[in-house]
Amino acid sequence: MRQYYYAAFIVFSIFFSAKVNAQADDVWTLQRCVQYAIDHNISIQQDVLNARLAKYTLLQSQLAQLPNANISSSYGRSYGRSIDPTTNQFIDANYDFVSASATSSVLLFGWFQQRNLIAKNKFNLQASKADLDQLKDDVSLNVATGYLRAILAQEQIHVNEKQVDLSKAQLDQTRKFFEAGRLPELNVAQLESQVATDSSNLISAIANYTSAIIDLKTLLNIDFNEPFNIIAPDVKVSDQITIASLTPAQVYEEAHKHFGSIKAAEYRYTAAKKGVNASRGALYPQLSFGAQFGTNWASTYSQITGANFLGFEPSNYVVRNGAGYDTVFQPRLTPITSSVPLGKQLDNNFRQTYALSLNVPLFNGWQSQYALRQAKYNMNTQELNKYQAELTLKQNVYKAYSDATNSIQKYYAAVHAAEAAERAQEFAKKRYELGLTSTVDYLVTQNSQYSAESNMLGAKYDLIFKLKVIDYYLGKELKL
Repeated sequence: MRQYYYAAFIVFSIFFSAKVNAQADDVWTLQRCVQYAIDHNISIQQDVLNARLAKYTLLQSQLAQLPNANISSSYGRSYGRSIDPTTNQFIDANYDFVSASATSSVLLFGWFQQRNLIAKNKFNLQASKADLDQLKDDVSLNVATGYLRAILAQEQIHVNEKQVDLSKAQLDQTRKFFEAGRLPELNVAQLESQVATDSSNLISAIANYTSAIIDLKTLLNIDFNEPFNIIAPDVKVSDQITIASLTPAQVYEEAHKHFGSIKAAEYRYTAAKKGVNASRGALYPQLSFGAQFGTNWASTYSQITGANFLGFEPSNYVVRNGAGYDTVFQPRLTPITSSVPLGKQLDNNFRQTYALSLNVPLFNGWQSQYALRQAKYNMNTQELNKYQAELTLKQNVYKAYSDATNSIQKYYAAVHAAEAAERAQEFAKKRYELGLTSTVDYLVTQNSQYSAESNMLGAKYDLIFKLKVIDYYLGKELKL
């Protein structure tokens, strides 16, 4: 039994010496933990990317209002009989060719389809930002929960330390009484058992604290080997209780004003209505304006610059000359040609086309009609989601308010119980020292006092957490 006690004592000494060094190195407050989590939490970083994607989607829909323009060009060589692109005549020769074209078009009127799509994307972007704000608030609350759990575990270590010291001091005194012959050896054995039990409880408290710190580091996305220490703040519960001046309806009203999930649901419902209008616009005619420009060049295209005179030759024509006919001679010429330069061909062949286009949707397999129906279905779904978000918020607010008020009563009851148990412990200690009570009765009283103090700490931090939940719904900063 003594070996177990000394081994536990060594473990405690090592743990708390490391703890003191950690305190000197790095202390984390609740505000620091919350801010670190907001800056490094993976879920928040993912939502930041989602908001950025929604921003780019909005920008793309806005840029879609600008005219579209395309330029194309090609170079090739033709073999065999084909049509010369510059003269549109059949030729039996190989030639090189170049073509270039440009097209541009813009939607003049489309029943505000694009405008409604832009409005839809704007509200979707606002919904993404609201989701991000809500996630930050949720992460903050989760961090506060983990932080308070770690502080409670730390406080429980102090309570168990105190209990071990008390049991150890009582064991030393009982041994003196035994050596003096005032108490039997049974009392010493009973107190040695109590010291071992208290030491075991202290080890469990240390394990709970270590587990709470690991969970908190996980929330903060901190390496498990990084120094991390928290110090329980001097929190006065009476200063934290502000709920008495509020009703659950007032808390819900404040939460409804700023809660990200409510805003996101409202934005998505409005975006869905704009989506219906955009889908309805696809059922009507659309008026567009377009322009096309093009030119080409061919290596076979040439121009006549002169002629060589080779004399006369008979033609297929004759003229009457008295009783006979005379053959008509014609000059024999060979043309002198030269290739038309690239720039001149491109300039001569330059063409422009301008057109107004009216696109009337008659039948496309009911795609537009079903797209409109799907948009209406999505609008109805988002409306239900909005109502569900409001209902969920109201339920959570009323439950949190009820939990907070119950925790207040539970805390004050635990305080009274701890005070009564402490007085009972003082009386039992005096009676034990005078030999008026047995060791078993004394240990029962001592354990009752230990349990009451532990319950008071649990009730205290449970109340603080429940009050922080109310602050969370009120939109207040989570701090101690």
